[in-house]
Amino acid sequence: MTVSRETGPLFLGIDLGGTNVRAGVVDDSGSPLSRVEQRTHASRGPESGIERIIATARAAVAAANLDMEHIAAVGLATPGTMDIPGGMLLHPHNLPGWDNVPIRDIVAENLGRRTVLQNDANAAAYGEYWAGGGRDVHSLAFWTLGTGIGSGLIVADMIITGEHSHGSECGHIIIEMDNGRPCATGQNGTLEAYSSATALVLRCWEALEAGRQTVLREWLAGDEELTPLMIASAAESGDELADELIMETARCLGVGTVSLMHTIDPAMVLIGGAMTFGRHGTKLGRRFLERVRQEVRVRAFPVPAARTLIDYATLGGDAGFIGAAGCARRELRLESLRA
Repeated sequence: MTVSRETGPLFLGIDLGGTNVRAGVVDDSGSPLSRVEQRTHASRGPESGIERIIATARAAVAAANLDMEHIAAVGLATPGTMDIPGGMLLHPHNLPGWDNVPIRDIVAENLGRRTVLQNDANAAAYGEYWAGGGRDVHSLAFWTLGTGIGSGLIVADMIITGEHSHGSECGHIIIEMDNGRPCATGQNGTLEAYSSATALVLRCWEALEAGRQTVLREWLAGDEELTPLMIASAAESGDELADELIMETARCLGVGTVSLMHTIDPAMVLIGGAMTFGRHGTKLGRRFLERVRQEVRVRAFPVPAARTLIDYATLGGDAGFIGAAGCARRELRLESLRA
């Protein structure tokens, strides 16, 4: 039985990551009523991991003082690669060993609710489109910067998933054809190989090995781990190398952004994920964003360059489960229109 409150039907969103699984109940306007996060323990394999998914989902429903019968549908966001219509995980890069898992149907059976599967970056993009920074536009492109680079494309409420469930994988567009940097996927010259957190750290190590002067040498003397946060802290302290590396990351992201703009001509481009340098709250975050915008102004066609809004996303780590819930809501609404 589906129970509606004054806010309309309620949806459960689940965002599965290699480290954590997040879940929350979301109302019909995109507002979360609960949020629960637990470790995925992905290395223990899919059977153990799915137990964690179900436990987290049930905890999120309980945290909203609800029962599963109050949930109209479940949205499940997972890393790719995947077969979205078939509900299958195929070979997810950050869930090693989770190959060919019919995850949608397993979750639906365990929770007793209709479940909709979506790529995690697409779900986050839809969350921003439905309930975040893109709620007032009809189309957007979305970047999520972290260990890798995820992306999502939304046009008129349609999520661009493509014929083989590999659409919107724009972190793997090629920005360097000759002698491109290697990417974890086995490709060379991808945007991810230049603008991800992994790439930032690798480029920093290369500069250190080449003898570049930087305060990071002192900071690393105590066996500290080199991280994007450390590089950002160095940049904020005035370190020339750290600042150069971060601005180069922004420049490459700007190049990739132009390709997205010339592909779907979105109203807005949003940047989210763990590596956003404090967003508008820090001088570095504001400079990073302005460097992306600057590259777009130089390279894009004049009209989209002038009119496309480029900004930070607003939902933070909640975008994934909010968007997953939104995908479930969207699917039910489309079915009702077809009926």
